[in-house]
Formats: sequence, structure tokens, C-alpha cells
Amino acid sequence: MAVVHPTDTEQPRSHASVDIAGTAWPVYKLEALFAGVVVCLTLALITGSVQAAVLGATVIAALRWIIGGARSLR
Repeated sequence: MAVVHPTDTEQPRSHASVDIAGTAWPVYKLEALFAGVVVCLTLALITGSVQAAVLGATVIAALRWIIGGARSLR
């Protein structure tokens, strides 16, 4: 027979989140979106190429999203 001891359970880790329209968004996802927009606008102004701006912004946003997700798993 299995016995559960309440003192043996770990408390779930709380991660920083922001409530948007009733849904908790982790902060790293919002940071990734913000970084993507900033990079996209900056590259569009510097290069004049929307394709390069979108590609660069996608890379930066995806890297931040992946790194934040990996850190939250630890």
C-alpha cells in the first residue's frame, strides 16, 4: 500500500507571469515578442529590406523563447 506524506512533496515553482485577458503569460514569452518587434523595426529602418528584418526578428524572438523555455524547465 502506498502512503503519501505531505511533507515529502515539493512546492511547485512559481514563475514570473503577466495576466493578459485572463491568461497567465510567462515573462520570457513577452520579452521574446518585444525583442522581435524591436529588431524587426530596427532592421527595417537600417536595411530597408522587410524580408531581412522579418528573418532577423524571427531568429532573435525564437532564440529568446527557446532559452526562456529551457530555463523554466530547470
